[in-house]
Amino acid sequence: MSEPSTTPGEGFHPHLHDAAGRVAAPLRTRLHHVRSDSLDGDTAQSGGMRRFAAVSGKNVGSEKLWMGQTHVAPATSSSDHHHGESETAIYVVSGHPEFVFLDDSGTEPEEVRLRTSPGDYIFVPPFVPHREENPDPDGEAVVVIARSTQEAIVVNLPHLYALPADGT
Repeated sequence: MSEPSTTPGEGFHPHLHDAAGRVAAPLRTRLHHVRSDSLDGDTAQSGGMRRFAAVSGKNVGSEKLWMGQTHVAPATSSSDHHHGESETAIYVVSGHPEFVFLDDSGTEPEEVRLRTSPGDYIFVPPFVPHREENPDPDGEAVVVIARSTQEAIVVNLPHLYALPADGT
């Protein structure tokens, strides 16, 4: 490829960047190139993991979508949490993270552990308490996350529990 790569925030067309005496095109009228080395760590967090925003209202002007990465250190568990009204889709990039939630459909609540591998997907419905774990003592687990809200909603919880139907 003879054309150089775009720079972060530049958009798809090289002529859209700020130049002296020229106003940049509005965020919602262009494509955005978010480089892996420019992910934003200033987002909602849970203990035991780090979230990095790539696509958000703040970063690119998205109105209905948030997308980024989560890194879980070796031999680490996140805090128990849920993502409010947001639907969350997860793609496992590396490692073998485990996703833990309570199934209260039987007579007794039962902890369920989803063990994953690279290439797997997980769907987390709104308001479902869960946690991520990385049982590997040596390697970090990395996942890509997409959410149906423009920012990363994270509600940290004192423990896993099933929410009542009214969401309180």
